[in-house]
Amino acid sequence: MRNLLFLCLLGAMLPAVMSCGNPSGHQPVKDSTAVDTFALSTDSIFNIVEERTFRYFWDGAEPASGMARERYHVDGDYPENDMNVVTSGGSGFGVMAILVGIERGYITRQQGLERLTKIVSFLGKADRFHGAWPHWMYGENGKVKPFGQKDNGGDLVETSFMIQGLLCVRQYFATGNDQEKSLAARISKLWEDVEWSWYRNGKNVLYWHWSPTYQWEMNFPVTGYNECLIMYVLAASSPTHGVPAAVYHEGWARNGAIRDSIKAYGYTLSLSHNYAKQYGGPLFWAHYSYLGLDPHGLKDRYADYWEHNTNQTLINRQWCVENPKKYKGYGPDSWGLTASYSVNGYAAHAPGDNTDLGVISPTAALSSMPYTPEYSKQAMVHWYKDMRDKLFGQYGFYDAFSETNNWYPRRYLAIDQGPAVVMMENYRSGLLWKLFMSCPEVKSGLKKLGFESPYLNK
Repeated sequence: MRNLLFLCLLGAMLPAVMSCGNPSGHQPVKDSTAVDTFALSTDSIFNIVEERTFRYFWDGAEPASGMARERYHVDGDYPENDMNVVTSGGSGFGVMAILVGIERGYITRQQGLERLTKIVSFLGKADRFHGAWPHWMYGENGKVKPFGQKDNGGDLVETSFMIQGLLCVRQYFATGNDQEKSLAARISKLWEDVEWSWYRNGKNVLYWHWSPTYQWEMNFPVTGYNECLIMYVLAASSPTHGVPAAVYHEGWARNGAIRDSIKAYGYTLSLSHNYAKQYGGPLFWAHYSYLGLDPHGLKDRYADYWEHNTNQTLINRQWCVENPKKYKGYGPDSWGLTASYSVNGYAAHAPGDNTDLGVISPTAALSSMPYTPEYSKQAMVHWYKDMRDKLFGQYGFYDAFSETNNWYPRRYLAIDQGPAVVMMENYRSGLLWKLFMSCPEVKSGLKKLGFESPYLNK
């Protein structure tokens, strides 16, 4: 993830970084190169898509660190010649994907343990700023690569996505053999070192950035609603640098002003989406915080998060079905607007006259699998059976496409591949939800903030 609230909604273009290899030697699951595409069942396509997407974080990882490269371009075109830059948030999604790989038998438990140990070792030596990692780092040495001139320090949102994933890894290995328990203990240390309270900047809100050079000049207090709920949950949950409930209620929830009741296509949004009140923001807002944080039965004084996320997804899909801007290819079997590559750079696609640019991002529907399984499968099957040659490659579906513009770039982004494989598995088994929600610190933090969840009764 990048500072999408700040940058993507402004249509920022991001530089290109990423490459791949195949260190494992494992051969991907067979697909329609050997079988008639139309003979494949929905379940078979699901299996192919999930494994291929996982491969982004396994075969495509940056070799020195094991971390997820920011992006991969099949044509090898990286304008800034920085293919070994890795992403904190995308790698947080990636460590969750590695757990999926172990559970699905794509890799062995020992292979996964070794890769995750490599990643944790890298993170322990990488640049940190009051415990928070930067948005981007060089995979060879862990040094910060500035995301922008003043964004050359800690990124608390990216760090939150990383910690969310690492806590899942910790829980997965916590009761294993000595090597596994050692990894779990090292993850606990990384988690405890994040100074969430520092990022208050003395106020009852959390700030996105801090720089050793520019201090608080980025001046980005994070208020809801967007993709950042997980940051507040983790800040409240920290056993070493926790924040009081007032930071959540006064900062994130804006003293209750986060509440709303916006109706579109017969569905209601009970939270006010920043810059996107009418139809809701990009669909990743229903994904990133909920890769580990299980929205089933998750409620507080502001929302029922399962209902809210499902409604955002249904609104997003219905906009594409009704297709008021008359883009080619939109419909019940091709939908999903979220932040991704766009015809001109990078954009936070969302329903709305100014934010729907005719670009469909497969991750939007795939990562919504728990909320709208039949609709998500409908799109997945159509793209695979009818558009596979244009849309599908070694790491699953490419990042985005536009039939209107005859635009089919063979490119991937870590922050889009990760949520797809994780949420597909959460739909199947709830794997990552069960792991994250089993953390005792998370349970304490949710209780502190006044949440209800079935996990709090266990």
